[in-house]
Amino acid sequence: QVQLVESGGGLVQPGGSLRLSCAASGGIFKLGTMAWYRQAPGKQREWVATITPGDTTNYADSVKGRFTISRDNAKNTLYLQMVSLKPEDTAVYYCWKMGYWGQGTQVTVSS
Repeated sequence: QVQLVESGGGLVQPGGSLRLSCAASGGIFKLGTMAWYRQAPGKQREWVATITPGDTTNYADSVKGRFTISRDNAKNTLYLQMVSLKPEDTAVYYCWKMGYWGQGTQVTVSS
């Protein structure tokens, strides 16, 4: 059983930055692809970024160049560094691994 706990969300002004964290327990952290998704109010959950065990990364076009996904295998933690945030980045951000989801962390971008 994999457990995922996100943190780091909050309120930030447009152009600001945040770093999300996802602490994982259960299973072997370094194995398996991990990902970030987000869900804005009234919209479907959408994929944001993926990182493989070999640290290959992929990003949705909407965040490419602004978001960076990374993992620290020693700390069993997944990160999402977000810069140049826009109001349309406002959403609940979820961590995913092997079919498991975290509870989400709210990111609000507003002046």
